[in-house]
Amino acid sequence: MALNQGLVINGLHVTVETEAGTKEILKGVDLTVREGEIHAIMGPNGSGKSTLAYSIAGHPKYKITSGSVTLDGVELTTLSVDARARAGMFLAMQYPVEVPGVSVANFLRTAKTALSGEAPKVRTWIKEVNESLARLDLDHEFSARSVNEGFSGGEKKRHEIVQLELLNPKFAVLDETDSGLDIDALRIVSEGVNRYAAQGDRGVLLITHYTRILRYINPDFVHVFVDGHIVEEGGRELADELEASGYEKYTKVATQA
Repeated sequence: MALNQGLVINGLHVTVETEAGTKEILKGVDLTVREGEIHAIMGPNGSGKSTLAYSIAGHPKYKITSGSVTLDGVELTTLSVDARARAGMFLAMQYPVEVPGVSVANFLRTAKTALSGEAPKVRTWIKEVNESLARLDLDHEFSARSVNEGFSGGEKKRHEIVQLELLNPKFAVLDETDSGLDIDALRIVSEGVNRYAAQGDRGVLLITHYTRILRYINPDFVHVFVDGHIVEEGGRELADELEASGYEKYTKVATQA
């Protein structure tokens, strides 16, 4: 088995079923995120960015018609959602779901047990959870609440980063983690992502509409995503260009094509 190849997406085509019939959303995505790298995917609404995130994670709504997604040489597209997580893949969702009746503490411990194959020691685990909550500016009593039930937008996103810290996967796909955050929450969430990335052997695929989160998280690569595929790649300067001029020149080219 090949190791340390990172997240490699090759020729990915994905369809969804709509009322009008089958619609192709991803039209040949090629992308490699190596360990230690932060990649930002930026693009307008409806370009397929979230479809890419959910396809990588294994959401059943999205059908992969061709192409491959490998993580350190392991083909993810043939694996179940939980097997992809055990292989090292993590998805922070744009709209985290509520899980009534399941406490944050139980959810986190169950997830950690499922990924590592053994339950964490209670005393040290509680300490780790409380320390992570504190870093994300969440009270320790937060762990007794039902997952995402009644959470504010900022609490939901900070809870996603608590999961990221405690589960510590190989690769993280963050789907519009900045949406709905005020300035303070954006800074706190960004600091959590930076702590995770600072380990040096983790990979991050950050999906966003806006450059504001990139004031706190410095990407190694920026990709412009339009009409189901990547149309431009560059460094941080590309994000600055998008901030100044928007996506129009890229969407025009896609429309003409």
